[in-house]
Parts: sequence; C-alpha cells; structure tokens
Amino acid sequence: MSALAVLYLVIPLPLAFVVHEAEEIITQHKWMMSHGERLKRRFPRLGFLINHLSQIDTKAFLIAALEEFFVLLGVTIYVFIQGNYATELWVAMFMAFSIHILIHIFQALILRSYVPGVATSVVLLPYLAYGIWSIGLTMDIIKVSMLSIIGLLAVAINLFFSHKLGLKISKRGKL
Repeated sequence: MSALAVLYLVIPLPLAFVVHEAEEIITQHKWMMSHGERLKRRFPRLGFLINHLSQIDTKAFLIAALEEFFVLLGVTIYVFIQGNYATELWVAMFMAFSIHILIHIFQALILRSYVPGVATSVVLLPYLAYGIWSIGLTMDIIKVSMLSIIGLLAVAINLFFSHKLGLKISKRGKL
C-alpha cells in the first residue's frame, strides 16, 4: 500500500470508526427504549434482533465498540508493518465498515427518521466513496466483492462475541 493511501485512507479509518461509534454509544440505548415496540410492530420478523439490541445498555455497547476498535487498530498497525496480505485485510475491514455505514442510511430512509449512527454516516460518505474509488483502482470487482463478504462475515462474528462480552461485563458491573 502506498504512503499516500496510508495517509488518506488507512489512518482516518480508526478515527472515522471512533466518531461513528461515539454517536451510536450516546444514542443507541435510549433510542431503542423509545422505538423498540414500534419497530417490533412494524418488523415482527426482526423481533429477536430488536429484543437483543434493546438489552444492550450504553456500557455494554461501549465495551463492544472498544473491542471492535482494538481489532481495527490491530489491522491498522498490521498495515504499517506491511504484513502479508495487509492490504487485503484492510480492504475487507474498510468494505465491511462502508456497508455498515450504508445500512444506517438505509435504515433511516426506511423508517423516515433518525436512527443511531446516521448523522456520522452521512458525514462519512465522501471518505467512504473516495476509499471505494481508490480500492477500485487497484483491485478488480471480484476481489473487492470477495473481500467485502469476508469482511462482513468476520465483523458479524466479532460483533456477536463483542456484544456477548459487553453484556457479560456490563451485567457484572465491572469494566
């Protein structure tokens, strides 16, 4: 990965993640408590997910976000030390984050209202568009698609465990 790509794309990703997660940490629990029942009526098939997200209080969400941040920081450091397949690993993470951001925007459009994370999602769109465009200059669509799927699977699995960790620690009252 070139020095400019690291400067313009790699370094900002953990910062973008922190800003976005801060918005979610601050708003998620209160928003779920006030909108959960309406969401269950409107989307009954998602009741299990809505119930799960309603159980995650601010502390549990913070713990989960911190765990995810440390994974992302590890990937960023791996790019700096130029590890094997560092670019591919970073692209997988970047694409998963980009899709996560787009999901917030689609959620807000479907609900026609604010959802936690949508404000920073809109602000981050130019950075993500530039990143995807830059990736497209160096990788073909098949490779980017495969890395996106791998990134989404890895993030989904990690999210499952980070939420469990957050809930477990939050319930014990320890950080």
